[in-house]
Amino acid sequence: MKNPSFLLAAVLAISTTSAAVAATSTSTFQVLINVNKACVVIAGPTSNIDFGSVASYATDLSASNSISVTCSKSTPYNVGLLPSNNSTTGGGVMSPVVAGPDTVAYQLRSVSATGPVWGSTATATSVGNGVAGTGTGAAQTIPVWATVANANVTPGAYIDTVTVQVNY
Repeated sequence: MKNPSFLLAAVLAISTTSAAVAATSTSTFQVLINVNKACVVIAGPTSNIDFGSVASYATDLSASNSISVTCSKSTPYNVGLLPSNNSTTGGGVMSPVVAGPDTVAYQLRSVSATGPVWGSTATATSVGNGVAGTGTGAAQTIPVWATVANANVTPGAYIDTVTVQVNY
């Protein structure tokens, strides 16, 4: 039989040798992202401003609705409105749905029916005659008003399209 101390010494030598050979090496890497600022505007049929049915002798009409703007957190933005006649002052003209001789003039406004004129001179760096805001990352509702001085036109339906532009 072999000497038990010799066996114990051999096992300890192997264990010590294995521990001395084991080592650890480390390194690092990064996880990166570059988040770009972004804005989205939602208008469409749910934002239509509808004066409804009015008498041809009606004056000083106003109606409103809203648009929704979602911009990245802390992103400043300026919103411009441009009627189809390209009036930078927000003074649009509704044309008859069925051909006719008349049009209905209207004015776009912010805040209220008597608020500031809302046009399309806003840029990314200047509010101009638009409306300014700062993104929160969530949808922000912005009211839009339209006024009509008088409805003394040929009876019928009238319509116009407004382009919403968010500059950021």
